[in-house]
Amino acid sequence: MKAAVEDTKVLCEFYEADEASEQEVMQQYNTANTILEKLEFKKMLSKEEDKLNAILNINSGAGGTESQDWAHMLMRMYLRWGEQNNYKTKIIDEQEGDVVGFKSVSIEFEGEYAFGYLKGESGVHRLVRLSPFDANNKRHTSFASVYAYPVIDDNILIEINPADITWETYRSSGPGGQNVNKLETAVRLRHAPSGLIVECQETRSQGQNREKAIKMLKSQLYEIELRKKREKLQEIESTKKKIEWGSQIRSYVMHPYKMIKDLRTNVETSNVQSVMDGDLDMFIKAFLIEYGEI
Repeated sequence: MKAAVEDTKVLCEFYEADEASEQEVMQQYNTANTILEKLEFKKMLSKEEDKLNAILNINSGAGGTESQDWAHMLMRMYLRWGEQNNYKTKIIDEQEGDVVGFKSVSIEFEGEYAFGYLKGESGVHRLVRLSPFDANNKRHTSFASVYAYPVIDDNILIEINPADITWETYRSSGPGGQNVNKLETAVRLRHAPSGLIVECQETRSQGQNREKAIKMLKSQLYEIELRKKREKLQEIESTKKKIEWGSQIRSYVMHPYKMIKDLRTNVETSNVQSVMDGDLDMFIKAFLIEYGEI
């Protein structure tokens, strides 16, 4: 960074002496600026858990068909974001809606710093639009919650007492052929001390789904501990704006005007379609700049 700044200064002096063009100066300035942005992101994503893979849970709110369709729209948005940023994605569990969409869906993002980028997406997402399911074409408000947590690796030890776990099996609701539909290969885990419920129907093997569910439980317990640490840090750094992880974080308005606004950073855009197609970087970067140390 220091070398890039010095090179920029030298080129500016050459420009003043008519020995360098404006284009050369701007190219060097952009090079220095790119290096600076990379350094800033290294600082923002410097926590141990930031570099881990992530699981994103999307749950529809009250409102039946409307909110379940909204959950499906969010799923598509995050899958597109993952594709654009070269993350390997797969749906681990899905509970289909009564008519359309999903009651809940879990997506795993595999790749460097997946959790670091997605950690700021946790919270309630609000949609305002003309309902395609309303015969009178009335405006509806729908809610869905998003919860991101890191997928722990073998270097992180989380102790779980098997006596604290109860298991249920059920038939998978997603695609997969006759085997998936006829056999109870999907699993539901209940962890008594935390009250957490984990569902997994990733594979056709009940045993593999159990192993994955245990790993998902450990990851959520790890994220809860991280959240406690963040809350303590927030108490200490009282000058910083408090983040309410379970509250509304972003509003998506499609009628009577088009606007998506992040309520924490005040970043907004009228290009609704681009965001719904996965262009989330403006919101993610703004969150990391403001809250990266938390």
